[in-house]
Amino acid sequence: MIRTLVKLALAALIANAVWRVGSEYVTDFKFRDAVRETAIFKARSDEELRAKIGALASQFDVPIDEDSLTIDHQDNHLIITGGYEKPIELLPGYQYPWHFSWTIDAELVQPKPGAR
Repeated sequence: MIRTLVKLALAALIANAVWRVGSEYVTDFKFRDAVRETAIFKARSDEELRAKIGALASQFDVPIDEDSLTIDHQDNHLIITGGYEKPIELLPGYQYPWHFSWTIDAELVQPKPGAR
């Protein structure tokens, strides 16, 4: 009986940790997707893009700082690199600082001359 309860408690702790880490990865994926969309369609300058990424970070509760964000232009590609560290409560009362880093390669589509 006690052995079964210990197994159930251990399974519950593992499921809780997997749920919390998985939820943060889903949030990170949605954030990166929103940054890619903003880079391709909405931002006109690097300063405007930085401001929009900051707004997206607060919207998705991502603790990103300006120093970890780089924007680079290569031909018709916009390469955005960033990262952040977010504490995730793996066990009740124990938080682990989880590091997320990403690179977004957004291909900028140049409209054809005369196209509308």
